[in-house]
Amino acid sequence: MKIVVLAGGISTERDVSLVSGTGVYKALKKKGHQAVLLDVFLGIELSSEEKAEIFSLDRDWSEGIRPVSETNPDLGEIYAMRKYPEEGFFGPNIIDICRMADIVFLALHGMNGEDGRIQAAFDLLNIKYTGTDYISSTLAMDKALTKDLFICNKVPTPVGFGVKRGEEIPKVPFPCVVKTSHGGSSVGVYLVENEEQLHSAVEEAYTYEDEIVIEQFIKGREFTDVVIDGKALPIVEIVPKQGFYDYKNKYQAGSTEEICPAQIDEKLTAAIQKTAVDAYKALRLKVYARMDFIVDEQNRIYCLEANTLPGMTPTSLIPQEAAAIGVNYEELCQWLVELSLKKYEEQE
Repeated sequence: MKIVVLAGGISTERDVSLVSGTGVYKALKKKGHQAVLLDVFLGIELSSEEKAEIFSLDRDWSEGIRPVSETNPDLGEIYAMRKYPEEGFFGPNIIDICRMADIVFLALHGMNGEDGRIQAAFDLLNIKYTGTDYISSTLAMDKALTKDLFICNKVPTPVGFGVKRGEEIPKVPFPCVVKTSHGGSSVGVYLVENEEQLHSAVEEAYTYEDEIVIEQFIKGREFTDVVIDGKALPIVEIVPKQGFYDYKNKYQAGSTEEICPAQIDEKLTAAIQKTAVDAYKALRLKVYARMDFIVDEQNRIYCLEANTLPGMTPTSLIPQEAAAIGVNYEELCQWLVELSLKKYEEQE
């Protein structure tokens, strides 16, 4: 098949996306597909002849992609790299090449990738893509809305609320967590223990976006579970060597111990997997998604959020869960493509 792997973009998770995209691109090439890796925002300059033959070009599309650094990228530098910044979000030739493909593998993370906007645009253009649809992407990306839907559908989640810039913040018990409502990779997440820290965390979170979430802090163990085609995979326990599972601990090798399958009893395993599927259904997700959890000392489960385009970097969690059921990285990428195409067959 002709497959475009779309990565990069202008979110705080840009670097992660590029490394995810590189892995997926190489995996799909190994599976025999005519795959190309493109940056959705920067695009690519091509002659008309090159564009017509892009899937046959002898080129390593991953050349120059660097490992994820310890800090999230400077987006100002990315905007400066854009040759035609006034021409909208999609870079040169991106739409044309995507329309030529059999399917687009979305290796994007965060804003303008995981929030449903690209999915909606592609639906209007009849471009097929991997993962869930635009509606469920939007629901899952908004953490305040996710929390409301979890509560309505009896999915256990920490008590919390959304606040927009300019609104008064109600009195909250400490410790608590402040986080951006639409962020990812733990960028813009703060553990707060007093009023002074709360003020500082809120101001810092507002530098990323105009809506934040404040929720109770749950002391406990961190777990994550991927649901693929409505079924939960083996669970991963996440044990950061220092602090919590922040941007650095997620993407720097050796910063976190990830235990898969998690060393927990059958009862807790079944409960987390059921909650993962319940969360998947509550947000109307399709194809695949990863749910993150905290389990407290009484084994009470709290679902924090859903990730509709989980990371596919070498240190990411979904490949580990797939490996635990005997599915290697290349097979996982192929599986997600096939399930995504099946999504369109079911719509006909």
